[in-house]
Amino acid sequence: MPKSGFDGPLERLNDYCWRIPRSYKPGMRVDGLIYASDELMSLLRNDQAPEQVANVATLPGIQMASLAMPDIHWGYGFTIGGVCATDPDEGGVISPGGVGYDINCGVRLMRTNLSYRDVKGSLQHLVDQLFKEVPTGTGKRGKYSFSPSELRQLMGEGVPYLKSRGLATDADIEFTEARGCLQGAEPDSVSERAIERGASQCGTLGSGNHFLEVQIVEAILDEEAAQVMGLSKDQVCVMIHSGSRGLGYQVCDDALRLLRGVPQKYGIQLPDQQLACAPVLSPEGQHYLGAMRAAANYAWCNRQLLMWQAREVFETVFRTSWKKLGMSLLYDVAHNIAKFEEHTVADVSKKVWVHRKGATRAFPPGNREIPDLYRGIGQPVLIPGDMGRASWVLVGQQGSMEQTFGTTCHGAGRLMSRTKAVEHARGRRVDKELAARGVIARAQSWRGLAEEQPAAYKDVNLVVDVVDRAGISRKVARMKPIGVIKG
Repeated sequence: MPKSGFDGPLERLNDYCWRIPRSYKPGMRVDGLIYASDELMSLLRNDQAPEQVANVATLPGIQMASLAMPDIHWGYGFTIGGVCATDPDEGGVISPGGVGYDINCGVRLMRTNLSYRDVKGSLQHLVDQLFKEVPTGTGKRGKYSFSPSELRQLMGEGVPYLKSRGLATDADIEFTEARGCLQGAEPDSVSERAIERGASQCGTLGSGNHFLEVQIVEAILDEEAAQVMGLSKDQVCVMIHSGSRGLGYQVCDDALRLLRGVPQKYGIQLPDQQLACAPVLSPEGQHYLGAMRAAANYAWCNRQLLMWQAREVFETVFRTSWKKLGMSLLYDVAHNIAKFEEHTVADVSKKVWVHRKGATRAFPPGNREIPDLYRGIGQPVLIPGDMGRASWVLVGQQGSMEQTFGTTCHGAGRLMSRTKAVEHARGRRVDKELAARGVIARAQSWRGLAEEQPAAYKDVNLVVDVVDRAGISRKVARMKPIGVIKG
């Protein structure tokens, strides 16, 4: 674990942004910028995550600044909430630490035409059935299995492959970021060990901070955007948070092992070996990108199958088809990924590799990457909070393209390590505490709930306030949890 506290300079630029100047440490090529309010910054001063922001600023080819969102906390190499863009034409690198172990961990939100009044009497039964039918927990096998050749096809094609098997619709594809498939995936670059781990885990929730949550729309802050999204007060929605499971973890682990001596090979000096990287245009960089894209496609399929199972449970509990229940996908966003995107840097338009590690794409109105339905309001942004408070729906704003390479926060951000959270929960029944807040929670163990208790996280409302005030993404609706299943 890192030492406690950050002793370096943090210069206030405005009410929501702070700078670590390039002069702070040798090797920094750009400044570090951290988006945070005074309250969030007071918490961050006790964390070494700002040091990681400065370290990322040393990467070859980095553009504009090393960035961190207000949910920033310590991670592997890059901070969670870290963003950087590198230009391959300037020797820019790709770093697995800037994507993370859970490649394309992300969030999707599904609407229903049910209101809280419709589900209140059946809520406990609904949550129990979701917990029974949707596989949760470490290493849990799912109801879907794929042969090695099928899995390679799934990793190459993403969610469209599931449509060919009757497990996705055209609308599911349309409202998934990148239409559920990163082009250029190379399943043959994924190791046999990763394929073994992924064969029976597609359609499983996993453990840690992953969840499937029944929510209600608690408040609407942007009526126009909410109407376009099909959201209304007291409406029941389902939010799913999961990623690429053991397959993605193994892809990252394999890459870090292969890249161990690569920086030295290309004359790259790093302040932290966890920033292991390779020039984007090198054979090593291209190998990782092919495998990373394949794992990202697997993750989109995982969330698609989780949603499909949730639809089946709702059908059983409410005795009608999911289509009649209005269970359509609002959107799906990735928040652990690297993507090749066009951005303007110092008034020059160029294509760069944007690393988003615990950060969400937030493209503004008019961007051609946004589905037609949302192009007038901006890309939907889904920000999960803790189990006891709230989650948020936002839309991307023009400020994201000007300041953060089209990026915003991804969640609340941890305040406590999992070990500290368990210590904090000793002698307590977190499930009963949540029930007192009106949230029915199911998990595989007491420890699972203890690690993810609300007190372990920052207040997501404070985090969202920052990105809203910064003009990066705008608040649309606050979602209240009423039922949650976890590993």
